[in-house]
Amino acid sequence: MPIRWRLTLFNATIIGAILLALGISLFFLLRGALLSGVEDTVRSRALAAARSVDSGENLLEDEEDAAQLTADGVFLILRDEQGKVLDRTTRFSAASRDPIWERALASGNPAGGRAELSSEGSDYVYAVPVNPPSGQARVVEAGKSYDSVEDTLEAFTTVLIVGGLLAFLLSVGGAYLLARAALSPVEAVVSSAREMTEGDLSQRLPVAHPKDEIGRLATTINGLLAHLEAAFARREEALSRQRRFAADASHELRTPLTSISGYAQMLEEWGLRDPATAREGVEAILQESERMQGLVEGLLALARGDEGAPLEIEHNDLAAVAEEAARTAQTAAGGKVNVAYLPPKQPVGAPFDRNRIRQAASILLDNAVKYTPEGGKVTVAVREEDGLAALEVSDTGIGISEDQAPLVFERFYRSDKARASSGAGLGLSIARQIAEAHDGRIEVESAQGEGSTFILLLPTVNGG
Repeated sequence: MPIRWRLTLFNATIIGAILLALGISLFFLLRGALLSGVEDTVRSRALAAARSVDSGENLLEDEEDAAQLTADGVFLILRDEQGKVLDRTTRFSAASRDPIWERALASGNPAGGRAELSSEGSDYVYAVPVNPPSGQARVVEAGKSYDSVEDTLEAFTTVLIVGGLLAFLLSVGGAYLLARAALSPVEAVVSSAREMTEGDLSQRLPVAHPKDEIGRLATTINGLLAHLEAAFARREEALSRQRRFAADASHELRTPLTSISGYAQMLEEWGLRDPATAREGVEAILQESERMQGLVEGLLALARGDEGAPLEIEHNDLAAVAEEAARTAQTAAGGKVNVAYLPPKQPVGAPFDRNRIRQAASILLDNAVKYTPEGGKVTVAVREEDGLAALEVSDTGIGISEDQAPLVFERFYRSDKARASSGAGLGLSIARQIAEAHDGRIEVESAQGEGSTFILLLPTVNGG
């Protein structure tokens, strides 16, 4: 059964039970009030009549007093000590038996109860013993029929049943409309969800009332869809980069393999007969092998980083690592480029994997030396600021244009196409990967023709 009908049935059942309980309660309250009204009226008239008889008045001869005492359908009866009727204001069946006056005479106290004296049916009778100064009267009875009460209750019951049924039907209709209105956003959500596919996560569920439960649910689902859309976008981007990476890697590997294959074929065909040609071929093969080895090592480094290779985190001095990398770079530059290290005033400590950060620093220095003309200068400095340890490598090289700066960390990207053969374009990608593995980053500041500055930033407090 749909939720709409279940809610309607539940609401209708609750409202029906409330209406039934309310109707029964009202019926018995009204019945009690009407019966009490009849009985109170009869008792007050009987006592008033008894006082008049005790005072010696002739009760029924005074028409005005009799009219007051018998108003509202009340009747009076005077009896002697044997129960013989001395006077009355109504007719009643001679066969009817009224034991109430007997109880009153026997106990000497007033007595009341239900009897059937009048022709109208069931009556309430109240008998009061009297002892007038003269006369035979010993009991005064007052009574009133319950017919008016029963007529009123019957009319009230009819109104109550009809009104209750109408109220119940209206409540059922109202409950259905309310359930439909409350669940209409769910229908809209279901309809929108059916239209969504894995390839189209840009759609969002309609939110008619953001503050109610369904609105909050739709808002939550929209947030989840936004995360899924972003995740799918990242996945597509990763797959695209992976495909591009595979294509670039294939291209980069094909070049040295082609050279190796060509020189090997040359040696096989006629190079072995010419020692000079053989040496040239062997040197070329060795050179291309070294190039291919470097490329493969770079690819392996990136692959290990992508897989989240574990780091050996210890508290180290970044200045010592920078000094060591600068000294090695100065030696490798062979005097063509001056590599200067500017030591900080005090050690700059941070938690990091020393070998990996040493590799990242060497990549930045190698990149700076590579793109700095002969006679240029590379400066290495270390500082600490805003909770970060910074290793800064500045050069006086060719610089990077503004549009190329965001691309230099892409794999296989080389800003200087003329010097493409000098590297595979993986160094800065590896350096950035190492920095990010330490919850750090690498920033670049450059202007074309004015040199570049690469800054490796590491947190001084271990986030893990």
